[in-house]
Amino acid sequence: MCGIVGIVGHTPVNQMLYDGLLLLQHRGQDAAGIATADGAMFHMHKGNGYVRDVFRTRNMRDLLGHAGIGHCRYPTAGSATSDLESQPFYVNSPFGITLAHNGNLTNSEALKRELFQLDFRHVNTNSDSEVLLNVLALELERAAHHSRLDANAIFTAVAGVHRRSRGAYAIVAMIAGYGLLAFRDPYGIRPLIIGVNEAMGGTEYVVASESVALEALGFEVLRDVAPGEAIFIDLAGRFHSRQCAENAVLMPCIFEYVYLARPDSVIDGASVYESRLCMGGELARKIRGIPQAQDVDVVIPIPDSSRPSALELANTLGLKYREGFVKNRYIGRTFIMPGQALRKKSVRQKLNPIGMEFNDKVVLLVDDSIVRGTTSREIVQMAREAGAKKVYFASASPPVRYPNVYGIDMPNQHELVATGRTEAEIANEIGADLLIYQELDALKRAVRTTNPRLEEFEASCFDGKYVTGDITADYLSHLASERKETRGEEEAEEQRLELVSGN
Repeated sequence: MCGIVGIVGHTPVNQMLYDGLLLLQHRGQDAAGIATADGAMFHMHKGNGYVRDVFRTRNMRDLLGHAGIGHCRYPTAGSATSDLESQPFYVNSPFGITLAHNGNLTNSEALKRELFQLDFRHVNTNSDSEVLLNVLALELERAAHHSRLDANAIFTAVAGVHRRSRGAYAIVAMIAGYGLLAFRDPYGIRPLIIGVNEAMGGTEYVVASESVALEALGFEVLRDVAPGEAIFIDLAGRFHSRQCAENAVLMPCIFEYVYLARPDSVIDGASVYESRLCMGGELARKIRGIPQAQDVDVVIPIPDSSRPSALELANTLGLKYREGFVKNRYIGRTFIMPGQALRKKSVRQKLNPIGMEFNDKVVLLVDDSIVRGTTSREIVQMAREAGAKKVYFASASPPVRYPNVYGIDMPNQHELVATGRTEAEIANEIGADLLIYQELDALKRAVRTTNPRLEEFEASCFDGKYVTGDITADYLSHLASERKETRGEEEAEEQRLELVSGN
């Protein structure tokens, strides 16, 4: 999961790109970068950290041009990566191209070997985004007419990318001297939306991961980029589009609606906020049929993304809704924390209970999901220490039992608390008196209520069905092995830091 934005305007776009990345900061807090196009010349600045920390006034002054792209990175490998892997990436052959990518390729290693052995292109990092950039550059070279590009050649190149690439990818790219290219994988797993603005100099366009970035920048939502579709906006502001994939079908990642996206965004025509309200309503109907759950005194959300679900749940059941935890907003997401030990340590720095809301009460805690269980266990313990008589725990989504290979940090099945455990065993693992999970059909129904045209979803972390059809047991085993290696390095580094700090 990353945030991407691309703009073609009639005035300098550096500030708009920066503001767009701030609005997408929730999608990636590890690194950020902006590349602008001033005619055929690129200007780029990127680095590790939050958007506000990467860019200074001097950097912004150097980002000249009326078109550009931006990226905020979330490391899907589960650990902080080299600043060499911050995006956008750049190649200068056969055309100057900068590219930013949200998602994850599932055949990046095979593509990397092909690029080196057959196409004589070298990839410098471990990032699948750089692989995608080189595949695009190669396809553009093949499609170019007499070393010149037009919209038809660009769309032919994107069709070539679709044929060779597997996995999830939403892309924004700048081609030097030509314009902005954006496209989405044939399943539309990761979101991408187009906005338009009628300015004094003419029509301006923006493409971004979520609608919230468009609206806050003053753009009107035009539509979502369709699965397999490519959008090309030349530097004069002319808009071109074409379906470039065979048998494209919309199957958006359902976890976007559960957790990843901002509640004020609309993704593929479905309101994230309304979807979460409906999740709460569906969960309430399940709880109504559970005899052990009829003594609840108060419903308390785990801030922030579970609030709409908890509120609708409480209203549907006629229960009190209370804010029982205060969140420290200056601590990063524990979901993105690189190591298990760091995640555990950060929970109590991030949340603090309000004792009066727990003391001598049967408390129903509501969270959007339970992934590793570390955070849930700490929160249940905090509720007990604050005086709760009983602690029930409800998840607005089903058990996460399978790795996500499409850009979310769930690569190792053995790290997931639900793997190989019953609901009762998971409840015992996190210390809850009762655990209630959403049913998968109910979750899909909740999102579909906000847009009935959404017939299918990518829900592999819940059902183990990988829509791209190329995920094997060997592939998952290899991911697990890589993950174990990475975690060993992280734990060694954490121990070293503890020794240095004296903690």
